[in-house]
Amino acid sequence: MDAGLAALLGAAVGSVATLGTAIVSGRAQARAQHDQWLRQHRRDAYAGYLSALHDRDIAMDAILDALRSDDPDLPDIDEKIRRFIALAREVHRAAEVVILEGPAAIAEVAERVTHASSDLSHVMRRMAENAHKGDTSRKAEDTALADERERILYQAVKDFRLAARNVIGNTA
Repeated sequence: MDAGLAALLGAAVGSVATLGTAIVSGRAQARAQHDQWLRQHRRDAYAGYLSALHDRDIAMDAILDALRSDDPDLPDIDEKIRRFIALAREVHRAAEVVILEGPAAIAEVAERVTHASSDLSHVMRRMAENAHKGDTSRKAEDTALADERERILYQAVKDFRLAARNVIGNTA
């Protein structure tokens, strides 16, 4: 084989190797960029959900505090309940995004938050109905139950935060 042909063959092999490396490197970079985009998208969805939960929970706390009073201001409670309902709708919308964007594991934890929220909401609703009727026979029992359900909800939200951190790779 003459030196010119060997040089040409060497250059061709080198070009193919360089092209192969560039393709592999390009795919790896594209994958890394996609993964980063996905993490950011999920992070935004999870942060939006947690923000909506926070606002809704503050509204729920205000209702429960007002209902614990010996002489609850019913028109004020009704207004707080309307605000709570509007905020609960925002939580539902944000939860739908979490469920769509996240893996099944995060959807399961979000579902636990939904159930815990619903359980507390039922107690709150019953307390409001009884306040409107002037029925205080179950007030102490419902107040204790609301306290217990608040702790369960708090733990479910804490579990969601941890699951979200794991999904987006922020475990530090």
